[in-house]
Amino acid sequence: MKIAVACDHGGLNLKVEVIKLLEHKGIEYEDLGTFSDEPVDYPDIALSLAEAVARGEYDRGIVICGTGIGVSIAANKVKGIRAALCHDVYSARMSRLHNDANVLAMGARVIGPGLARTIVEEWLETGFEGGRHKRRIDKISSYENR
Repeated sequence: MKIAVACDHGGLNLKVEVIKLLEHKGIEYEDLGTFSDEPVDYPDIALSLAEAVARGEYDRGIVICGTGIGVSIAANKVKGIRAALCHDVYSARMSRLHNDANVLAMGARVIGPGLARTIVEEWLETGFEGGRHKRRIDKISSYENR
């Protein structure tokens, strides 16, 4: 599994923690930025990551801003992306089981590093359940292709 990781300036510290976890677990990743606390526009970061995931360059993506709201809205504008804003472990698990989320969005000003690591672990380790949920995902994809 190859993961894209990105953040705006508000998510930089949490991104560093997520990367440490990925390295510890031996998960291949690429850091798409940002690399400083200089202000950047979250749509640029989220759209770049989402487009790379949609093109198949990465299996999944993790994107972080201050609240996670802006990056999740932006990422979900990209065809084929199902970005889930998760600030608890249950939502992370369900976003994979039922929604086959391929982008995880988190807010660095909402959750701390310990919870974020647990959320990322759950999200990465949970597969898609398929079945009736596949039918629903197919409806979303069909709508995108109109």
